[in-house]
Amino acid sequence: MDDLASYNIKVSVDTTYLESQSDTTDDRYVFAYTVTIQNNGEVPAKLLARHWVITDSNGKTQEVRGDGVVGEQPHLKPGEGFQYTSGTMLETPVGTMHGSYQMQADDGTEFDAEIELFTLSAPRVLH
Repeated sequence: MDDLASYNIKVSVDTTYLESQSDTTDDRYVFAYTVTIQNNGEVPAKLLARHWVITDSNGKTQEVRGDGVVGEQPHLKPGEGFQYTSGTMLETPVGTMHGSYQMQADDGTEFDAEIELFTLSAPRVLH
């Protein structure tokens, strides 16, 4: 049985609404998100791929899959982190994102690092 403490990737996300790139009259709401990936485990691991699920407040869902993040496949030793910023566009002023990173530890073990659900929200949106 694998020791799960060996494979511990923590993912945190900060979001920003990009008003200058958004056009509310055209249902275009653009958000940036900065992701911090931290290897809190005991084994070095490489980020192979990403899977995002992006949902707007109308329930429209997009799934994004691809190799690496921002053109890179960071290799994180225990205690190391990697940070990047990317973006997405919604047709509504509020939405959510979640997903996972597919990781491969140096010992060959493949595992997923979960990305908890987070909210994308334009400021001053009335509910």
